[in-house]
Amino acid sequence: MTVTAGSAAALALGDDALVLSHRLGEWAGKAPVLEEDVALANIALDLLGQARVLLSMAGDEDELAYLREERAFRNLQLVEQPNGDFAHTIARQLYFSTYQRLLYAELAAGDGEFAPLAAKAVKEVAYHQDHAEHWTLRLGDGTAESHERMRRACEALWRYTGEMFQPVEGVDVDWPALQGRWLASVSAVLRRATLDTPEVPRSGAWSAGAGRQGLHTEPFGRMLAEMQHLHRSHPGASW
Repeated sequence: MTVTAGSAAALALGDDALVLSHRLGEWAGKAPVLEEDVALANIALDLLGQARVLLSMAGDEDELAYLREERAFRNLQLVEQPNGDFAHTIARQLYFSTYQRLLYAELAAGDGEFAPLAAKAVKEVAYHQDHAEHWTLRLGDGTAESHERMRRACEALWRYTGEMFQPVEGVDVDWPALQGRWLASVSAVLRRATLDTPEVPRSGAWSAGAGRQGLHTEPFGRMLAEMQHLHRSHPGASW
């Protein structure tokens, strides 16, 4: 298959949505309250719907999801990070949903091939961001324990945020401007949550742009094996 800029971009954005959807799905039956079981499952389903559209733009959605090896995935390293505790999941959601809403809003305003998807998805992602902001405020400005957990989570995941703004071929946006708006938005939420914006670097020397190049962190291989197990165990089966 000839890989065009458009299909490569669809693969990168689709992998982001697919991988984060699977991570959020791991919370099913384990969330701290029943309402969050439903909320996280709904966010996961929104992302899975986006992934299906995007992967279909790049090829066969099932083959791309279940038959590729780890190095063929082009998702951000941020979305593949383990759920950790609830604060860790919320910090990941805050960082990614803020980025995704800003990106989709810009794509929806254009006339490129991603505009129809972005116009629909930006409404879903606005809820994802609102949900993440609500819990960031609740945990950050809650008890001493919740504040400390949220602080640690925000700092631990900060190193993966720089990769989000590495240009993706086929996605025509102003990446530096997008990064500036993201940083302003996230910093404002953290201030309201009585949390400091982390001062650690926003990428490691080896990790900037690595996920987009097919280089992933150790937990991703284990997650992928679980996600692909059923499909690979019954090749060619119809259900």
